[in-house]
Amino acid sequence: MSVPLAQPPLVEFHDVTVAYGRRPVVWHVDLAIESPCLFGIIGPNGAGKSTLLKAALGLVPLVGGDVRFFGRPLRDVRTRVGYVPQRETVDWDFPVSVMDVVLMGTYGRLGWFRRPGPRERRLAGESLDRVGLADVAGRQIGRLSGGQQQRVFLARALAQQADVYLLDEPMAGVDVRSQEGIFRVLAELRGEGRLVIVVHHDLRTAAEWFDRVALVDMRLVAAGATAEVLTPANLRRTYAGQLEILDEVGRAVAERGRTP
Repeated sequence: MSVPLAQPPLVEFHDVTVAYGRRPVVWHVDLAIESPCLFGIIGPNGAGKSTLLKAALGLVPLVGGDVRFFGRPLRDVRTRVGYVPQRETVDWDFPVSVMDVVLMGTYGRLGWFRRPGPRERRLAGESLDRVGLADVAGRQIGRLSGGQQQRVFLARALAQQADVYLLDEPMAGVDVRSQEGIFRVLAELRGEGRLVIVVHHDLRTAAEWFDRVALVDMRLVAAGATAEVLTPANLRRTYAGQLEILDEVGRAVAERGRTP
């Protein structure tokens, strides 16, 4: 009788290191997420949380290590990975409608030379309805509130029909009602068997919503079930040790730069 082969993690960070010039941002992070869940990446400002997400997506270069999805490089499974960037990275004056933005989520599966058709428009409409914005489909994206804009980008990711979703600070600058609505949709995705990874800053809501979390302060401090990770000792290590770690890692990056 043959033994089933073990499945690779949905996402695996192996020895991931990122530096901007000689300034370390993420240092030797090892993290594997094995199964669908709502997963939070939490830490102080400047701790490398968003950089970790961007490194996974190939948006910033790695100094060392690699990231795999389903045991494979991102380029092999790109359509299975959805991304919601921070709102401040978007040009909200661009003359594009809400529906146009959501339709962009279907482009990856269409390929370069096909235009969205009735099926894609139906999927985009369903995605907008899911985030409560079906009634603003024709509005210019810049005319929406911050919370609405964030939900539009979540709808775009939903239209992609991915298996793994990465969201970079989706709750930043968003009112409480919109936060609750976004979290409900993310919990639904988890219930459908998707992995949702969220860079998040609010410890109060983290304990309420996330199944698992990683505490990051340039290095990985702790990762696991939320209740087991968000302990006073781990939080002190995460939020109090930045200067000491920065000096140590900065010296190591400088040494690496002098190595032939």
